[in-house]
Amino acid sequence: MIRKIQNALISVSDKSELEKVLRSLEKYNINLISSGGTYKKIKKLGYKCEEIAKYTKFKEMLDGRVKTLHPKIHAGILCNRSNKKHQIQMRRNKFKNIDLIIVNFYPFQNTALSKKNSNSVIENIDIGGPAMVRAAAKNFKDTSIITDKKDYGSLINQLRQHKGCTDLKFRKYMASKAFNLTAYYDSMISNWFNKELNINFPDRKTIPGKKLAQLRYGENPHQKSSIYINDFNDEETGLRKITGKNLSYNNYNDIYKGLEILSSFRQTGTVIIKHANPSGAAINKSPIKSFQESLLCDPISAFGGVVVCNFKITKKIAKEITNTFFEVILAKKFDKDALKILKSKKNLILIDISKFKERKNYQIKHFDGSFLIQDKNKKIFDLKNLKYVTRLKPNKQELKFAEFSMNVCKFVKSNSVVITNKFSTIGIGAGQPSRVDSCKIAVEKAKRFRSRKLKSSVAASDAFFPFPDGVKKLIKAGVKLIVQPGGSIKDKESIDIANRAKIKMIFTGVRHFNH
Repeated sequence: MIRKIQNALISVSDKSELEKVLRSLEKYNINLISSGGTYKKIKKLGYKCEEIAKYTKFKEMLDGRVKTLHPKIHAGILCNRSNKKHQIQMRRNKFKNIDLIIVNFYPFQNTALSKKNSNSVIENIDIGGPAMVRAAAKNFKDTSIITDKKDYGSLINQLRQHKGCTDLKFRKYMASKAFNLTAYYDSMISNWFNKELNINFPDRKTIPGKKLAQLRYGENPHQKSSIYINDFNDEETGLRKITGKNLSYNNYNDIYKGLEILSSFRQTGTVIIKHANPSGAAINKSPIKSFQESLLCDPISAFGGVVVCNFKITKKIAKEITNTFFEVILAKKFDKDALKILKSKKNLILIDISKFKERKNYQIKHFDGSFLIQDKNKKIFDLKNLKYVTRLKPNKQELKFAEFSMNVCKFVKSNSVVITNKFSTIGIGAGQPSRVDSCKIAVEKAKRFRSRKLKSSVAASDAFFPFPDGVKKLIKAGVKLIVQPGGSIKDKESIDIANRAKIKMIFTGVRHFNH
């Protein structure tokens, strides 16, 4: 079912690329109606156009808040051309059908990003535009709606193919895009209000997303996947890819896990991620040493992983990195010599994170028909609330080591046990249903790659030890300080074992499950 376009209403905030569609509309003798800046732009470009105030015989009012909100406009958009009663009413009121709407909205997001006062933000909440878009999208059987300048080319092709008309399939597809846009736009506004009012868990939560890219596939080749941006700035993520193949779902999953851990470091550090778990992490005044220590924790698991560091990659560090196969390297810039070395590795993805910033203070997990939201886990432990439960007490330096160990531990999939020496991981046990199995894995990793570092090491557990078997395993390996939340009915047994072994144990009272 094709529909002839005789009258078109154009009201756009973004006026770029408008001329190419005006040229096509003129070719098919389509009458133009417009207002404000769009009207002036159309006239300046040399095209005939009727101003909305003249068309409706109603001058805009309230500083432009009311101009398109008029029965002549909305009846023209919503009229069902197949309904005789509608046609009679239109003729009686001398209203014309409006067959095409081209609209984009006030720049609400840009205004919100610019941190102007709230009055400026509110004035950039578009009312008339979304009203017209929703009306046209509802009446897609008769009315065409264009909300994205990227679709100008498709409209022009329709007009050319159907000699000034559009077909039903096109109109319905454009309507779906239009409702996606109005939902997205309104969700941005509601989220701005929530942020202004510090409402973290509203009764109704909308999660907007703008598609950034179609990915090669999902976690597995038979799954389709895309990445969306959920932020007022929905044009880029802050991750600038310098070179390498397209990022995959798994790449992004690992990247964001690494960035989350890295953002918790207050010093120069490196994290190596494999399957969304750290295979190694270290902080060190020397950037190259932080990388080396991270790699040495588990050089086999690091193979094919993602390296995330908060410093500039130099030639020396680049040479060190290329001794191992990695998929992705993220850093705060790369010098020229480093780029030459790293670009020689086929398919290696290099990403500059200099402009990356954490944007959200919450996390979302989706299920089939529901989702969970929670605050991000920003806490490690509170020094004031620590309980020194063994006869031997840690000194200030050991407390810093314990803090580093627990900080890494909270990012590892539960059940998690992490063994560290000073500010480097030496053994990581991740994601086991049994905590004692996590202890075994962490110890085995440490013995295999960093056995000399086990002496006087620190072990962190994300939750309490339900039985003292895990504590025994760590003590036997050489751990001298254990930091854990505490709270098990078997705590006394664990403390007694620690005292007999003359090691130190701290209860934090803070659990760090990460499922």
